[in-house]
Amino acid sequence: MIKNLLRVVVFLLFSFAFSYPYSSSTEVSRPNIIFIMSDDHTSQAWGIYGGILADFVKNDNIKRLATEGMTLDNVFCTNSICTPSRASIMTGQYSHQNGVYTLSEALEPDSMNIAKALQHAGYQTAIIGKWHLKKQPSGFDHFNVLPGQGRYHDPILKTKDNWEDGGKVYQGFSADVIGDLSLQWLQQRDREEPFFMMTHFKATHEPFDYPARHHSLLAEEELPEPSSLYDFGPSYSGRSFDGQQLWRLGQRWVSDTEKVKNGKKAFYPGLPFSLEGLDSLEARKKIYQKFVKDFIRSGAAIDDNIGKILDYLDEAGLADNTIVIYTADQGYFLGEHGFFDKRMIYEQALRMPFVVRYPKEIAAGARNNDMILNLDFPSLFADYAQAQLPHSFQGRSFRENLTGQTPADWREQMYYRYWLHQTNRPAHFGIRNERYKLAFFYGQALDMPGSHGEATSPTWEFFDLQEDPEEIRNAYGDPKYEGIIREMKAALQQLRSEVGDTDTGDALMQSIFEASWE
Repeated sequence: MIKNLLRVVVFLLFSFAFSYPYSSSTEVSRPNIIFIMSDDHTSQAWGIYGGILADFVKNDNIKRLATEGMTLDNVFCTNSICTPSRASIMTGQYSHQNGVYTLSEALEPDSMNIAKALQHAGYQTAIIGKWHLKKQPSGFDHFNVLPGQGRYHDPILKTKDNWEDGGKVYQGFSADVIGDLSLQWLQQRDREEPFFMMTHFKATHEPFDYPARHHSLLAEEELPEPSSLYDFGPSYSGRSFDGQQLWRLGQRWVSDTEKVKNGKKAFYPGLPFSLEGLDSLEARKKIYQKFVKDFIRSGAAIDDNIGKILDYLDEAGLADNTIVIYTADQGYFLGEHGFFDKRMIYEQALRMPFVVRYPKEIAAGARNNDMILNLDFPSLFADYAQAQLPHSFQGRSFRENLTGQTPADWREQMYYRYWLHQTNRPAHFGIRNERYKLAFFYGQALDMPGSHGEATSPTWEFFDLQEDPEEIRNAYGDPKYEGIIREMKAALQQLRSEVGDTDTGDALMQSIFEASWE
């Protein structure tokens, strides 16, 4: 009798521990999730966000998603660089919590991540394309990923079976290969279970390469220029750093051209390139035109492959019950402030484009203005999948926001921190709300791998995004904003405390705060 009772108790405990929070009848109704992400494909090059390039980009399928779904206007990255952003999207955590601060750290396979949460909830899980988190992906039933950055042409991808052997070469352009492999997995999946697929393109990362079919795109066009293209240094705007200026990109093309002359393979497309005989203004104009045309051509290949996936969903009768998201891992400068690359808290790098389609819940052609963070993404996925939300996640589901029911206590400000200190792009943290932005460039390496050992002077920057949306003038010293800046400093301290990033154990940082935090 007692023995039988014990068996019943053990059975019930076991069943409870591994039961899903839904009945079998909801298995079919739970939506599939396709999360498509590119690298650096900034909102200025999407077209659906307006701007000077809106009439020049190829965006048929991005527009298709926006027309049939919702465009989010205020999605932000919490550390605008590839590896940390991807780690936050996987773990729902800030960099100081998941341990991925720079480009050098790996996401440990034993870390809790969204794929594991959905896998436990009964979803088939797959990631195809760019991983960029170094160690073997975990939580995925299937993965086929680029090693490191991967290459644009005839890419190598690695599965669990060939992880140690170097992977397999696939013929073609990377975006096409990744799109086709994604379709292949969709066609071969178990039709009885919902699925979660991450399709991650290498494009549009430097060197901004593209397939032959887009070689002539915009060839005869002269692209309009951003108002701050001829910003040649801090004196122009009062910013506190030099930044990654366009002349560096031009010099890379010139250097690559010389390598090609010596019989070596080109790294960049569209060579040869020369700046001979040009003054600084002429050189910047020429660099900008090539750079942005290459970028748009690279993005066009992504748009092609988004279309393949959308067509498959239509043909397979899956469109209504599949959530499709397209985003980029962060933003990117396309000549604004005379920059390229990302990393900084300025809007072009901070902002993530984001469009989502889910016909069952999200109104077609709608827009949302709520402040969303990249570490919110996995909480949204878990919400849709009816999966248990891991306690480690710091983000929040924005499912209600997407249906027009924004919670009354939704965030009105965000915290950002960039750790990979370099003298031209110093380490910094800051706060952004609807109108204002305040950043503290503390300028210390803090032993972060890849950082420059030389420190830069601690300094503040402040921008009124309503009066100065292009962030042309650092208004930190303007008496007009003295009270607002004081309030934002207090809010920044509070936000750092809430997210657990206070530098309390670092004597150097504490001394910098004492000297600089008025």
